[in-house]
Amino acid sequence: MSRTFHIRTYGCQMNEHDSERIAALLAADGLEPTDDVSRADVVVLNTCCIRENADDRVYGHLGALKALREQRPGMQIAVGGCLAQKDRDVVRERARHVDVVFGTHNLARVPVLLREAAENGPVVEVMDAPLAGGDPPEARGLEAVRESSFSAWVTIQTGCNNSCAFCIVPQVRGREVSRPFDDLVAEVEGLVSRGVSEITLLGQNVNSYGRDITRRHPLFAELLRAVGAIEQIKRVRFTSPHPKDLRPETIAAMAETEAVCEHLHLPLQAGSDRTLTAMRRGYNAERYLSRLGAARTAVDDLAVTTDLIVGFPGETDDDFERTLEVVAEAEYDSAYTFAFSPRPGTRAALMKDHFVPEEIVAERFERLRVVVERSALAHHAARVGKVEEVLVEGPSKRDALMLSARTRQNKLVHFSPQIAGEGISDRVSAGSYAMVRITSAAPHHLRGELLATTERRSLAKGRRRYLRLLPVRAG
Repeated sequence: MSRTFHIRTYGCQMNEHDSERIAALLAADGLEPTDDVSRADVVVLNTCCIRENADDRVYGHLGALKALREQRPGMQIAVGGCLAQKDRDVVRERARHVDVVFGTHNLARVPVLLREAAENGPVVEVMDAPLAGGDPPEARGLEAVRESSFSAWVTIQTGCNNSCAFCIVPQVRGREVSRPFDDLVAEVEGLVSRGVSEITLLGQNVNSYGRDITRRHPLFAELLRAVGAIEQIKRVRFTSPHPKDLRPETIAAMAETEAVCEHLHLPLQAGSDRTLTAMRRGYNAERYLSRLGAARTAVDDLAVTTDLIVGFPGETDDDFERTLEVVAEAEYDSAYTFAFSPRPGTRAALMKDHFVPEEIVAERFERLRVVVERSALAHHAARVGKVEEVLVEGPSKRDALMLSARTRQNKLVHFSPQIAGEGISDRVSAGSYAMVRITSAAPHHLRGELLATTERRSLAKGRRRYLRLLPVRAG
């Protein structure tokens, strides 16, 4: 019987994609995946350390695994990712039952480290830079084990050269390293040949892609156009851009490349210029709003989402009021809002004398939520009655009789796989595209009714789309 593995992922899409790569490495080493952690021979925690509660969740889960390990002495536990990169030996000090600790630069060595630990005892291997020469030969060319057969992440760069006061990513991911342009195009072509129709380009700051390769700018705009031109690509997304590096050429590529979706995630973090300076963000509110306005002018029906931090050290009532004003002016479709969390090793963590009391942060957080949800609901209400092309993700997590899907603007739509009582379609399944009329709106999702499935023909470049409507057949 084959040995089994279970991976639990914390954090961002970059971590999710790293877990897909780890799964491919373990599968190539002869292990089989399992959803049941109690039956796994190898348990891998791929960790995040952006916020303190992420640390707490990881160490809490390690505590629960200790009892499981005592019941199954042959089980191996590995901890990798950003928390492991940051804490290194601390992981083993706090959890002596962990067999392997690895960082963000050497995940390709996970199978080797597990074998070493089985033979010689616990192993801690955390590197300060990527492996010389890239991944070892046995790890090259392995296709990530993806949960989705129709949607895939493609990492275009790792690391970050920015110095935001609140962020630990540069310490745990290192400086920016861009992947070769042709390698990325070839990877996307390979994914498309295996049935993937939606690609998300990943990087800590995608706008700076290629700056470590060539001085010719902007390479990211060229990458968007090249990936978008690949036959059978239907949707191209990217995350995350840095506002200070959002160039006109990138906005033009978004507007002129049919496959690039009408969605821009543009982290604001704060609306006060004083706070933005303390955060070391490299822009002010006026510059941010100007670039946001340029994007909305160029890209028709653009949805905009953002990140916001409440309670950054030294944030005054006036600073927060300015954030509310900018958020109201920006009229976001949604926002990821976080209470400030000090991370050891960052500049902001040293500003202890200026930390904002928790009760004030909570009050501000609620006020900000109201402003964000007001604009989100307004954007969603404006879509009621429209017919949207959606990519079906599968059954709704809350109602198995409903389907969940995403519009090009990345809006979540729930709808019944049924037309006027005709029954469930044999065409409407995960990975298929459908035409849905929006019938109602809420701040965080839409509801709709199924009209037809779609098939896209690549007859011309540019923003024109040619759709053949396929009536839904009763199953």
